[in-house]
Amino acid sequence: MSKFWSPFVRDLVPYVPGEQPKLSRLVKLNTNENPYGPSPRALAAMQAELNDSLRLYPDPNGDRLKQAVADYYGIQTDQVFVGNGSDEVLAHAFHGLFQHGEPLLFPDVTYSFYPVYCGLYGIPFETVELDERFQIRVEDYARPNGGIIFPNPNAPTGCLLALEAIERLLQANPDSVVLVDEAYIDFGGQSAIALVDRYPNLLVTQTLSKSRSLAGLRVGLAVGHPELIEALERIKNSFNSYPLDRLALAGAAAAFEDRAYFDKTCAAVIASREAVVVGLQGLGFEVLPSAANFVFARHPQRDAAELAARLREQGVIVRHFKQARIAQFLRISIGTPEQNQALLDALGAL
Repeated sequence: MSKFWSPFVRDLVPYVPGEQPKLSRLVKLNTNENPYGPSPRALAAMQAELNDSLRLYPDPNGDRLKQAVADYYGIQTDQVFVGNGSDEVLAHAFHGLFQHGEPLLFPDVTYSFYPVYCGLYGIPFETVELDERFQIRVEDYARPNGGIIFPNPNAPTGCLLALEAIERLLQANPDSVVLVDEAYIDFGGQSAIALVDRYPNLLVTQTLSKSRSLAGLRVGLAVGHPELIEALERIKNSFNSYPLDRLALAGAAAAFEDRAYFDKTCAAVIASREAVVVGLQGLGFEVLPSAANFVFARHPQRDAAELAARLREQGVIVRHFKQARIAQFLRISIGTPEQNQALLDALGAL
């Protein structure tokens, strides 16, 4: 603590990201990265940007990327916002759309960055309990609020909320922004972007870190009514007019344009996820239904923290959360078939 800090800094509780170990030869299944590399077309597009043009600023609007996203989803470019990772996009949404006095609502078991942003921007919030199967109950959100946010599929559970249920939530909250955080939607769900033309209070965020294998590039986006997008643009241009560099803009656009590679790698991850579920169940684990590139599992007779520590001794890293309600679960990212088998072999040995 320093006398030079602004007063609010003292009380901030920062987000803790998943470990990025420096050791080699580890089976790293703790941060939900894609086990397959980026699209070759994305890599080629980025290589093409390594020239004298790097002395020039990038396009502050990201027009080519916005067009690629609009073409992919069949929407207009004024419905698209792009930023430096979906976390930055979410931060702008919290700042620009959720400061209304009433509490922001989100699940009690969810992405742990949400309360961090509330602390950063002074936004009151209330958590809404998931049911006994760790599912969102739409009717529980029928209370006064200054906005609603949740991941779909949820994190860290992987459970999916059906599009029909999202529509009911939107209809019940016409005066609040409902933000659907779709970091993992491409691994088994239907995007709520299909609803944006009908609901002006809907904002959908996505990332290229997961399904498009570009976690190292830091590209995120939002889709919604042009008036919601304008709010994000106003925040962005009051904070950083150039959030995406030339390489990021080129690589991200090319990744959206390479649909064949995207479909192939998503299908591979989904197939591996189902194989991991079968393997874990064979070892006695309970596995929540997942539509993400990870699974959330617990063993009725083994402590999760101990399992995580013992796995690490065998060179396999998974994510364990200390939150009381989920303290006996492990979140396990889906890797290559070889990595997944190493996980199952290590668990079998335990």
